[in-house]
Amino acid sequence: MTGTPAMAGWALALSAGVPGALLVTRNRAVWSRLAVPAAVSFPLFVLVHAAVVLSMAAPGHHGPLPRWPAEAALAAAAVLFWLPVVGGAAGRHALGGPGRCLYLFLAMPLLDLPAVVLIAAGHAAAGLAMIVGMLPVGLIAAATTWRWIGDEERATA
Repeated sequence: MTGTPAMAGWALALSAGVPGALLVTRNRAVWSRLAVPAAVSFPLFVLVHAAVVLSMAAPGHHGPLPRWPAEAALAAAAVLFWLPVVGGAAGRHALGGPGRCLYLFLAMPLLDLPAVVLIAAGHAAAGLAMIVGMLPVGLIAAATTWRWIGDEERATA
């Protein structure tokens, strides 16, 4: 995950690709078996995301270990993060409307913090690419809020 194009690609995959794939396959039994409570998946993803981004995103990273284990951990943490939001995929760990909204709106600034650190460290292009790539989280949060409000209005009517 080095360089601006890779950073943007990973951010877009984590913020749009993973939830899209889960939404398409949300009725698969495997997801309910893998789902963990939101109180576990939220901090897990935020911490794994920060650790991977900060350890591997800086240009010139040539650590002794291959990148794929960190990237695999990041993808797995992203799946666990999105399962409570997608609903049916999480089974008993699915969040309701207000929970999904709070979960996503709290996640947005926390997921952008590693990008801010990159920008402050002089890697502005990579940091901005990551922030832009993570914009779908905000769009999904807004759409989730809109859907929740609509569901509440229909239930009241």
